[in-house]
Amino acid sequence: MAASSSGGFLSFKLRSHHSFMSLRRVRMFRANKSHSETIARRVRSQALPSLSFASPPARLPSKPRCSPRTSGPQSRDTPPKRDTGIANEKDWGISLLSENVNESGINEDGSTWYRESGEELAENGYRCRWTRMGGRSQDGSSEWKETWWEKSDWTGYKELGVEKSGKNAEGDSWWETWQEVLHQDEWSNIARIERSAQKQAKSGSENAGWYEKWWEKYDAKGWTEKGAHKYGRLNEQSWWEKWGEHYDGRGSVLKWTDKWAETELGTKWGDKWEEKFFAGIGSRQGETWHVSPSGERWSRTWGEEHFGNGKVHKYGKSTTGESWDLVVDEGTYYEAEPHYGWADVVGDSTQLLSIEPRERPPGVYPDPPPPPPVDDAPDSPPSS
Repeated sequence: MAASSSGGFLSFKLRSHHSFMSLRRVRMFRANKSHSETIARRVRSQALPSLSFASPPARLPSKPRCSPRTSGPQSRDTPPKRDTGIANEKDWGISLLSENVNESGINEDGSTWYRESGEELAENGYRCRWTRMGGRSQDGSSEWKETWWEKSDWTGYKELGVEKSGKNAEGDSWWETWQEVLHQDEWSNIARIERSAQKQAKSGSENAGWYEKWWEKYDAKGWTEKGAHKYGRLNEQSWWEKWGEHYDGRGSVLKWTDKWAETELGTKWGDKWEEKFFAGIGSRQGETWHVSPSGERWSRTWGEEHFGNGKVHKYGKSTTGESWDLVVDEGTYYEAEPHYGWADVVGDSTQLLSIEPRERPPGVYPDPPPPPPVDDAPDSPPSS
């Protein structure tokens, strides 16, 4: 599966104080290219050491011994990779079975597999078609599960999704989910496509793990929202990263990033910035900070005001006495539109758009869709 190809179970980037302050370029799916390019203009990129967990788990042979006429599902015991964003639907290879299936088998090495599929119907034309599959080693130390589904109803709602999880003999475990949704905004009646992914993995040999949540939202008028929340831990050090982009479709853009880390000894450090622009006028501001175990705090803040006439007001200060305040002749550059927008996501969502809803009887009208769920409030960075 292209979205979760192997090549090393998990990779962690050790962020020492100096390496974190320089903030490496974030490797992202092309939809987030604009975000990484903005960060790169501000910070010095630096190669960081990579630390791997256990070796990739052995694949389970799929040739059945007890069911000669039925092939088991291909083993999908590979974990997700960090910083890979949201995969396109074609990378998952979702292929739902056209009939109800409930089958299982035993492989030559004693490992087992199963595959089942079905359909659920409910009010308002709701239909969910699903396929589940999985496998387990003979001693139970390795296991994988995967579920595919598609949903639709008479309001025009369509959803395509995947959930997978697994563990290996070394004790490493992981979980991942991916969703793609088409619906009509209840306030504007404009078509909207939303994509999201959550990924997490945990080492079985050391105190290490990571979690990521990614989302993208697009509508037919050009409104776009993208963002990610990330967390990682490696022994005594933990780090967080959050970023977001918002385009209103009329030229206004907001981007922001917040990264911070801490150790069990009490050292904390971070970097954050934000920019807002519309019609060539806007601002940028940011802060880099550090707190020692004794509570001593250092910070440097900076800002820019862009007036749209070739003049930029730059200012800043630090707790060590640095300060500047000047107006310079400088051009203003920002991206008022995302690199990857509505037309791109429509072109990459052919399987979602091709989902066929149940036939609606004459004279039957769908109930209005429920309001979208409210996202949890974002976590606040540690006090600095």
